[in-house]
Amino acid sequence: MKRTFTLLLLAGIFASFTSLFGIEDVVASLKSGNVSQIAKYFDKTVEIALPDKSSSYSKSQAEMILRDFLGKKNIKSFQVLHKGDNGGAQFCIGRLVTQAASYRTTVFMKQKGDKLVLQEIRFEN
Repeated sequence: MKRTFTLLLLAGIFASFTSLFGIEDVVASLKSGNVSQIAKYFDKTVEIALPDKSSSYSKSQAEMILRDFLGKKNIKSFQVLHKGDNGGAQFCIGRLVTQAASYRTTVFMKQKGDKLVLQEIRFEN
């Protein structure tokens, strides 16, 4: 009984650390502008909100939209302002600073099976 409880506790701790790496990887990729790394976490459809448009896109469309948006920006930094989780979902609110503007950025990820997937990313002036 004691051994089973210990194994379940360790499995829960490992699962929480694994899911944290997903959001941390997306944050690191935002800092460097690495859209390919961010796209690895995309769900089947991704909600992308940009200052001039907002819609749901397939994985491949979302990658092109994000690449187009971030590719035109000279990213200076990304600072995490707040991070949290709630019932298998994680979010991060930060400030993306580019050469031309600063964007309040929100990333929303959700646990699906054993994988953490990115479902929404927002860039607001």
